[in-house]
Amino acid sequence: MAKAAMARETFFALRQEIARIEGTLPERLELPADKVGDGSDRHFLPTRAVRLDAVLGGGLPRAALTEIHGRQSRDAGSVAGFALALAALARKQAAAPSPILWISTGEVLHEGGQPYAPGLLHRFALQPSDLLLASARKTEDALWIAEEAAGLSALSAVLLEVRGTSARLDLTATRRLHHRTRATGRPLYLLRQSAAPEPTAAPVRLIVSPAPAGERHTLFGPLAGSLGPPAFTVTVSRSRTSIPATLTLEWNRDEHSFRERQAGSTGRAQDSGAVVSLSSGRTHSAGSSGPGMAQRKRA
Repeated sequence: MAKAAMARETFFALRQEIARIEGTLPERLELPADKVGDGSDRHFLPTRAVRLDAVLGGGLPRAALTEIHGRQSRDAGSVAGFALALAALARKQAAAPSPILWISTGEVLHEGGQPYAPGLLHRFALQPSDLLLASARKTEDALWIAEEAAGLSALSAVLLEVRGTSARLDLTATRRLHHRTRATGRPLYLLRQSAAPEPTAAPVRLIVSPAPAGERHTLFGPLAGSLGPPAFTVTVSRSRTSIPATLTLEWNRDEHSFRERQAGSTGRAQDSGAVVSLSSGRTHSAGSSGPGMAQRKRA
């Protein structure tokens, strides 16, 4: 019996080590009886959207590279907003909250705009000091910054935003990012704007686009004519469980969580894609998508 238990422990250890070397997350194996309930879910970041967490096998990995794709330029605001919500969630659950680093190439900022402080506070409960922004001229420069940042434990999360495809952002580069992120124990989100999925080392890939905004809920029911929380259409393209799913999620900034919109519930109006406040330096009119929000405008 003792030999069998030792062999089983060795087997699980080898599976974990192989997964670490390959830059992937091991499947949830049947754990020995004395390991059940040992807090293994600490490796995952629950979004609190029940079906999404189930499809992902417990939530997003806390220490891994996660890809978030936007297929079209008009999806840029939703992709950035969804990733920033995940980063705010990771920061909220961190033992010692620290800044979020957002790395972006110049062409992405030129196309989509820059973060807008009042909107960050309104939509994500983030102070300007909670977010560090790094702008790089080229993809290789952004990758260098991301690799260096991935090795720092003084950050709650790292966002790397690029546009289109690049030979620099290949399987080898993403494997380096993934390994460094795993070593420091916190997430790195790769935002790929206007790009088709390509082979990478990320164990999770999500495709994000804007969803119609619903009405704001009050104690007396939906408030007619109002705009509710940011909404996203999220497709799970890759995960540990390999279960495909498409969900409509709403972000709750007060609870730092997502919830799935129930089937049959539709939004009042289609948002144009701006769910994260970004500014290209222009003066914003009163017709923007909410208090403190600015549409992602082309410069």
